[in-house]
Formats: sequence, structure tokens, C-alpha cells
Amino acid sequence: MEWLDKLPISILVVVAVLMALAPFTPEPHLWEKYKMLRAGTLSRPLDIFDVFWHLLPTMLLIAKLVRMYR
Repeated sequence: MEWLDKLPISILVVVAVLMALAPFTPEPHLWEKYKMLRAGTLSRPLDIFDVFWHLLPTMLLIAKLVRMYR
């Protein structure tokens, strides 16, 4: 995963925070999807894809940090 090693960590942090909090109003998608998961209503494929899409930069950041400290 050489491409991940080349990505600057500062850019990953900014993108991860922005995607985790987007959209800022009325509430972030991740918070909305978390509430749907707790209620048992997170079943539509579009909602599941939305969770994946908003968490992807965070997962990349975690993978980069793991690779950096190995």
C-alpha cells in the first residue's frame, strides 16, 4: 500500500474530520446513521453505503497510523 504511505497525514486528518461531521446541519450523517443503527432501522443499502463513505477517510487514517508505527 505504497499509495497510502505517500498521502500526507495532515490531509487525511482534515478529510476524516470533515467527512465525519458532514453535513454540519441539521446533524452529521454519522450521528444520524448511529441513531438508526441503535433503533434497528439501518437496513437500506443506501444508508449502509453512506456510513461506509463517511467512515472511509477515518479508516484510511487508522491504516496509515498503524503502518507508520510498525
